[in-house]
Amino acid sequence: MDLPDSLIQPFFSDAKLLCRAVEESMSVEGTFVAINNKISQSVPHLHVHVVPRRRKDGLKGFFWPRYRYADEGQMREVAERIGAAAQLLRSATE
Repeated sequence: MDLPDSLIQPFFSDAKLLCRAVEESMSVEGTFVAINNKISQSVPHLHVHVVPRRRKDGLKGFFWPRYRYADEGQMREVAERIGAAAQLLRSATE
């Protein structure tokens, strides 16, 4: 509700770009996108979840299997791969 109309298009364009970056950098078949903007938050804010998907991955409704990273290094490596893919995709559209 707090997202200004002028930012709706850029917000969803970035979400779309992030979906493609996750698919390409994580070698997954698709993504699940969910938006949350008040409930279950200590500080209400709009955000989007982009969850990597594979066939028969166990997703049930809005609940997806969660796996811990082996360590901080693995978490940073995944974030860097997604970021690099997003940068390449953004550059290709400019």
